[in-house]
This record gives sequence, C-alpha cells and structure tokens, in this order.
Amino acid sequence: MRGPREVPILQIEQLAVAYATRHGDVAAVRDVSFEIHRAQTFGIVGESGCGKSTVAFGMVNFLGRNGRITGGRILFQGQDLVKRSELELRKLRGDRIAMVYQDPMQALNPAMTLGDQMAEVLIVHRSMKRSAAMERCKQMLERVYMPDPASVMRRYPHQISGGQQQRIVIAMALLNDPALLIMDEPTTALDVTVEAAVLDLINDLQNEFDTAIMYISHNLGVIARVSDEIGVMYAGEMVERADVKDIFARPSHPYTLGLLRCIPRLDTTKRSTTLQPIRGRVPSPTALPPGCIFEPRCPFARPACSHQPIPMREIQPGHWARCLYAEEILEHKDDLSDDMVNIIIGVAPKTDNGGPILRVKEAKTYYPVASKQIIGGQKQYVKAVDNVSMEAMPGRTLGIVGESGCGKSTLVKTIIGLEKLSGGEIEFMGMDISTPVSKRSEALIKDLQMVFQNPDSTLNPSFSVGYQIARPLRRFKTVPRNQVRDEVIRLLNMMRLGENYYGRLPRQLSGGEKQRVAIARAIAAQPKLVLCDEPVSALDVSVQAAVLNLLLEIQQQLGTTMVFIAHDLSVVRFFCDHLAVMYLGQIAEIGPAEAIYLPPYHPYTEALLSAVPIPDPSAEQKHIRLGGSVPSALNPPTGCRFHTRCPRRAMLPDGGAICEREDPPAQFDTDQHRIYCHIPLEELRKMEAVVTIEKEGPHVG
Repeated sequence: MRGPREVPILQIEQLAVAYATRHGDVAAVRDVSFEIHRAQTFGIVGESGCGKSTVAFGMVNFLGRNGRITGGRILFQGQDLVKRSELELRKLRGDRIAMVYQDPMQALNPAMTLGDQMAEVLIVHRSMKRSAAMERCKQMLERVYMPDPASVMRRYPHQISGGQQQRIVIAMALLNDPALLIMDEPTTALDVTVEAAVLDLINDLQNEFDTAIMYISHNLGVIARVSDEIGVMYAGEMVERADVKDIFARPSHPYTLGLLRCIPRLDTTKRSTTLQPIRGRVPSPTALPPGCIFEPRCPFARPACSHQPIPMREIQPGHWARCLYAEEILEHKDDLSDDMVNIIIGVAPKTDNGGPILRVKEAKTYYPVASKQIIGGQKQYVKAVDNVSMEAMPGRTLGIVGESGCGKSTLVKTIIGLEKLSGGEIEFMGMDISTPVSKRSEALIKDLQMVFQNPDSTLNPSFSVGYQIARPLRRFKTVPRNQVRDEVIRLLNMMRLGENYYGRLPRQLSGGEKQRVAIARAIAAQPKLVLCDEPVSALDVSVQAAVLNLLLEIQQQLGTTMVFIAHDLSVVRFFCDHLAVMYLGQIAEIGPAEAIYLPPYHPYTEALLSAVPIPDPSAEQKHIRLGGSVPSALNPPTGCRFHTRCPRRAMLPDGGAICEREDPPAQFDTDQHRIYCHIPLEELRKMEAVVTIEKEGPHVG
C-alpha cells in the first residue's frame, strides 16, 4: 500500500504541447494532468491522433525540431523535466525512464547482434565492463522467459520472431531498473497468443521491479487487462480519468461511452446487439470547436456545450470528467438515442439455393523452397495450406481465425486465384475455380471479389476515388455507361461518404475512408462472394464499428456471401455465422460461431479464447498459455500438428504419444461442428467455459 505522503513517480500538471507550422503554432496537447505511483500502471486510450503518443514523447523531449512544451509541468520523482537540459534528459532516457515502442525494429539495430545492443545500455549508463554487462543481459533474458538466451544474444534482430523481438526490447528497457516504463502500443502487431504472453510478462516484471508504467493503447481490452487507472484522451485533451473498474462500469463522458459501444464482445452477436460507431471524426488541431471539443459528435450535446471550453472536474471521489452533464449521462447512459446507430442488423436474406456457394475440398497450397539443396532425394515445400476442407453458405459469413503463419491469407488468396492450388478442389457456384485468376473468365472474376487489409496497397494514388470505383462498373458492364457516375455516387452514399468524395485522391482520405472506398470498389460489380482479409484490423474502434456495420448492411441488402479473416476473436464472434480455426495450414475446429465459443473446444481454440483481451475488468478468464512458437510449415510436426504446444495432451492415457504418430480424427459434436483432436469428445465436453462474464451469466465461452 502507498503511504499518504509518497511522492508519485510521475506527476503531469496541465501539460500543453504545440508544434510550429507555417500557419503558426498548433496545439497538439492541452491541459493534461495525471499521476503515476510506484508499481502502478496508468493506461491512456483514445483514437488515432488524439495525442496519446505526444504526451509520452513530450516527457522525454522527443517532439522533433518543431515541437515544444508550451505549458504545465512534468514532475519525475519530484523534479521538473521541463527545465532539464538535453544532456540531463539524455542521461535519464534508457536509465531511470525507459520506453518500449510499438514496432520493436524501431529500437533494434539490424546490423548489431542482440547481445551487443543490450550490453550497450549497461556500458553507457552503468559503465559496466562488457563481460559483466553480457552476463546481466543473459540473466534479464531469462527473467523475460526467453528460451536459450545465450544463443539468442548471438543472433541478429531478423533471426527471431516478432514476439521475441518485443521481449528483447522489454528486457533492454528493464536492464537499469527504471523507475518509469513508457509502453507505446507494445503488442499491437502481435498475435493474440503472443500478446497475452507479453502482457503476462509486463505484469510479472512490474511486481518484481515495482516499476511505474504508462501504457498507451487504442485497444480497450488490453487497457482493461493491464491498467490500474485509465485516462481517456480525445483531440489533445484528457476527457475522463478514473480507476479502471469505474471507467468500464460507470463511463461518465460521452466519448468514453461511445468507445465502449463500438466494441464487439465475446458475449454478443450481430443478431443480439448493434455496434454504435461515433458519428463524425476527430477534429483537426487547427480547427477545434470553440466549446467542448467533443460537442460536434456528442449525442447529448446542448447549447451550453459550445459556449466555452469545458474544465476537468471531479464528479465522484477519484473520478474526473470533462463534461457539463457527466452525472446525467452516467444516470441515463443506457437510454442513448438511436442517432448513433447506423443500422439495425438482422439476418441476411436466404437465397433459393440451399447448397454451399463455395466448397473447398482437401485444398493444398505448397511453396517450393528456393534452394538447390534436396534432402532425401525430394524437393522441399512450405505447406502453407495442407488438406483444408470447408464450405460457405449463400448470404452467410464464414470466419477464419488463427495465429500468423497458420495459412489464413494463403487460403483466401488461393480461392481468389492469386496463389496456385497445389492439390485438392475448389468449387464456386458449382464451377471449378482451381485455375489462377489470369485464366478465369470475366464473369467468374466479376462474381468473386476481395477486400485487402491495407487499402493503400490496392488503391492507385494517381486516380480519383470516383474513377477507381467506376472502373469495375465499366469493365463488367454492371450498368449502362451513361449511368456509371450515378452508380458511383450511389455507392459513395452507401459507404457514408457522399458525392463530394468523387474527385478526391486516396491521400486526401483517412484510413477508414480508404477502406470504405476499397469496399465500394469490391461490391461495385455486385459479386456473389467477397473475401475480406483483415479489413478492420488497422482501424480505430469507432471506424472499425462503422465498417463492420457497413459490411453487414451490404450483406443484408444484397445477400452477399463473405469469407472474413481476422485475428480479433471478438470481431469474428460478432460478425460471422460460421467459423474455422486454423493452425499450421490445417483446420483444428470448424462449426457455427456460437458452438466454437462454448465447450467443447479444441485445445487450440481454448488457448485462443484464453488470450483474448476482454474490455471488461469484471470478466473472469482462464489462464491458458501456449509454450513455444508455431513450428515451421517447411517441416511440420508429424501426427497432430498442435501436439508440440498442446496443454491438454496429458488427458490421454499414453500421455499424448498417439498425437505424435497419427493425424487427429474428425469428431462431430453436432452435424455442423467438428473438432480434429485425439482427446475423446466425452472428455472435451467436460471442459469449463474459458470466459465468464457475470452480467450475462456464466455461460459465455
């Protein structure tokens, strides 16, 4: 317990940061105040561009040449950092204050071994001899559960996985036992299983070192898992600050409430709830509203909100909000008007054809190894997709989940014709589509479209939005030529963009707007099947909710079938009707979405659900972590490919020896739900639910 007079490790008072531009100073952060005590984690959450990272960079003067602190104080262990010289700050950075970035490769030198980079921290800040520094680095790697640390220290950054790279950066940050650790989206690019392991690691190390942590993320599930207190930032201001349980149970600012209503949950589906995206977008720092900065987007706004800036005030002990009507919002938060809701999602209309529109049977996609070495007289192959069978029903959505490298994207690229099928069959509307896209008919290309994860890689920066949406309309003669422009405008309106976007270039659009244009182009030809490869993973939660609602509306109006890839199991649970769980090129479990999220589980599905960050601190979640990393698809394990990491092998009488010898059989829990596992179905049915959300009852899986 903290003593009543204990000085906070970090105390920020009315911080203001501005950037000099040719139009004058632009205020990026205004009136931000909070404090972090020893062994406490303070989470900062908000949409992109709200100022989260600017606060972190301002603390260590990483604002660039045109950035400067224009007001307030930053007290680190009682001393004001704003008045420190660059030399003094340089001594603090990496020593008493350490930072972990979103991309570990930003902090790692590709030309130096990992051991040399880690030892450099101790040599510079502690003047240690190289031999002693290397030994301490080895000990720290053991503390972050790095396998074979001595070998890892001799490697270069590109020779280890992304999760291991992040562990290296965390170990480097903790070498000097810092008083404050700043973590800026450290798990965003990681698989859900690796993310869970890193978050566990952060918690363990905080308990061991008593470090104060400032954790920045846009993921409310992650913030709920790691934080003691939370600050919600919007357009450069902190609009709410409270204990983590209070923020989620009693959100008192309309923006916080809006963020929570954007998030799909494991206990909800598109039939039971509707995502409610926040209307509008974050204002530019050069064009802020005169009063409350959230007023243009707020469903509770009143005339008084636009008169003058709103101060932060304590509405309850320890709970602060920047809103005139916080108490009223808290009381009536469940009576939110429908103007925040884009659509009410129903069940997609049924088609006359009751059979599957897409049938994949024993599909294989192998990549020959680019090497002249032949082992055992045979050429080697990377088995990215190996003997996969699945079906997609008309007007429904089939989801595919799994860790990076499991073959999800390769499978949909093979279906679309961008990768060559090495074996098996793929049928679409009864036609064989095993041929590459270059050999497919125009009619087939028209009916089979794809939305990629990154719209920048598919939109031509030299052509306008209208031209790019019109191109498939002309190519496939969807409408007469004299109606093409009107059809493009109709599609833009359907995407909630409008006619004024017709002549804009992609660089003039936000990430969410680009993705809407990519979706508009994909559905312009009115395809029967749309393949979506991580279409919302890079978007803010509000934009993500709007795009998901848009895809659901398209499916409801047009009866479009979709195959949807995502790493976020909450999104998949909400969006998909059926779900396939893939591991190392094969399907581990497949069936209706509601069946996948309830026992019985495949042990891999159980581990994935255990790793999902849940935006509810009151939720109970089993702690199941997978050891090791995903094996290479070049030389996959024999028998069950998951046996090298399976935490439930001990349930078998022989200790799981059969898992190493024989392929797992398909066990049918129901006609549509099958699990590929050697553990008897009777034993799998005895599993307890991984996640229990008390508000909805203990039945949630």
